[in-house]
Amino acid sequence: MNKAELIDHVAGATGLSKSAAGSAVEAVISGISGALASGGSVSLVGFGTFSVVNRAARIARNPRTGATIHVGPSRAPKFKAGKGLKDAVR
Repeated sequence: MNKAELIDHVAGATGLSKSAAGSAVEAVISGISGALASGGSVSLVGFGTFSVVNRAARIARNPRTGATIHVGPSRAPKFKAGKGLKDAVR
C-alpha cells in the first residue's frame, strides 16, 4: 500500500473527502516526523513505537577501492511493532 492508497482507505473508512483524508494523513506523518526530529518518541498503543537511535562513528571500507573511510555519527528512525500489530500479521 502506498500513500495514495492509504488516503483512499482513510477516506472510505471515515466518510471524509479525499482531500480531507489526505490532510489527516499528512498531519499524522508530520506529527510523527516532528516528534522524532526533536529527539522524542511516538507510542501508539496496540500499533507500535517510533523512536530515534544514535549510531556511533565507525570505520568502513569502500567495496570498490578497498580504501577505509570514516563514517560519522548519525541518528536514525526506528520502529518497534506492538502486540496488536504483531497479532494482526500472524
